[in-house]
Amino acid sequence: MAYPDISEVPHAPGCYLYKDVSGAIIYVGKAKDLKRRVSSYFQKKDHDPKTRKLVETIDSFEYIVTATDEEAYLLENTLIKRHQPKYNIDLRDAKSYAYIELTKEKFPRIGIARSKKGKGTFFGPFVSGRERDYCLSVVKKTFRLRSCKNMPKNNRACLRYHIGYCAGPCVGAVTEEAYQKQCAYAADALKGNTKQLIAALTEEMNAYSVKMEFEDAMRCRDMITAVTNLSSRQYVARKTDHDEDVIAYRTAEGIVYLMVFHVYKGTLGGRDEFIFDYTDGCFEEFVSRYYAENTIPKEIITEEELDETLIPYLEGLARHKVILTTPRQGAKKKLVELAGKNIETVHFGDDIKVHELQNALHLKNPPHVIECFDISHLSGTDTVASMVQFRHGKPDKRNYRRFKIKTVDGIDDFASMAEVVRRRYTRLLDEDRELPDLIVIDGGKGQLSSAKRILDDLEIETPVISLAEREEEIFVPGVPFPLPFDKKTRANMYLQEIRDEAHRFAIEYNRMLRRKRVVK
Repeated sequence: MAYPDISEVPHAPGCYLYKDVSGAIIYVGKAKDLKRRVSSYFQKKDHDPKTRKLVETIDSFEYIVTATDEEAYLLENTLIKRHQPKYNIDLRDAKSYAYIELTKEKFPRIGIARSKKGKGTFFGPFVSGRERDYCLSVVKKTFRLRSCKNMPKNNRACLRYHIGYCAGPCVGAVTEEAYQKQCAYAADALKGNTKQLIAALTEEMNAYSVKMEFEDAMRCRDMITAVTNLSSRQYVARKTDHDEDVIAYRTAEGIVYLMVFHVYKGTLGGRDEFIFDYTDGCFEEFVSRYYAENTIPKEIITEEELDETLIPYLEGLARHKVILTTPRQGAKKKLVELAGKNIETVHFGDDIKVHELQNALHLKNPPHVIECFDISHLSGTDTVASMVQFRHGKPDKRNYRRFKIKTVDGIDDFASMAEVVRRRYTRLLDEDRELPDLIVIDGGKGQLSSAKRILDDLEIETPVISLAEREEEIFVPGVPFPLPFDKKTRANMYLQEIRDEAHRFAIEYNRMLRRKRVVK
């Protein structure tokens, strides 16, 4: 059967939605790596009966990229509740995620709450138990808040007080004013108001230092460190009492690529996508036409300011107040950036990763054509090599090549790499064909040196690098140490994608030769 094309799916966290022939959503899933997760459905052959039936039913799919893995959890939960997909049986009735509660008492207690019942202050929801427990643990220890349900009446301090994790209100070790101040700090940390909190703590730390109260200054320093670590909390779940639409767009070669994110009372719930020709004023025209046919939320968040004359028109259609917001910072700004990131990933992801790789490697020209080599053997037998080519960010399988190693006996990856590089580029030169923009060698400094020596002999000036699999280290000729390459960047993930494809292609060829030899 023909499967949907997954070549455009990025290596990024997010959610994927499978649809049947009628366009109905039949399954919603989440993934830390969308490309690997989606491809696993169509590459594996040993699915369980339910998954096999799902794969047979899939006609098309779409995906939504999120900024973090945690957001993918929350978005999956929202989409399942909204669409009730046929194959998400176990998750249909999933309950909402838990909150962290700061009770309303003289000396407030911090703990976990399954719902927002009560008079306390609630933070969340948290998309995973691990993330929630981590935040709770850090906040409790950092701001020394009590977690006991009832304050002891025997004036005996608990173990948490003795090890410095509680301020000890039960034994009168802290005043109500000082404890409430710590609670306010904790609330700011959980709300994500980290900039103001860090500024306040820094000022307090400096004041203690001037007074030479270094123990208190160190405690403020530790709080600043903890708050900084917590500042990466997910932001798609925000406490709001109204619905919002987030609109972002990008233009390229006279075409507008636009997305509308629907946020239901603080929770990201879905998106709409549009492509149309660019003209002056097309963004405002889109807004007026789109909301003439779709539900209008209370707030519309955009990265470009809209004419305020749209407000009476929208309010007339909606019959309620409409707010137009263009955020400059904060959670709403991050939502606009997330919408923009989805547009870039869906429509410009290949170009972005090519140019990011160019910048990361300091190349003169974008590496639009990349060729990668890998050696495969089994204890020195059936030694083969693969060469895969990526063109404009995508695998170009018409230009994949396989090689049997002819001049090397036993295990010698360096000599094998030298042979295959010489054969490949001698042929390209003889046939006067184009050379790649970048050559990638699967291996360490030894394989790189072997390949570079051959390229120098052939007077080929194409840049060449190697990617060592164990530590994912990148080497360039003449530099004894690996490059300081951020492993979480698109550039590094692109290189790993290329290397993994070369590795797969080489192993596949090696196994085929072994099967033939055994049969013979």
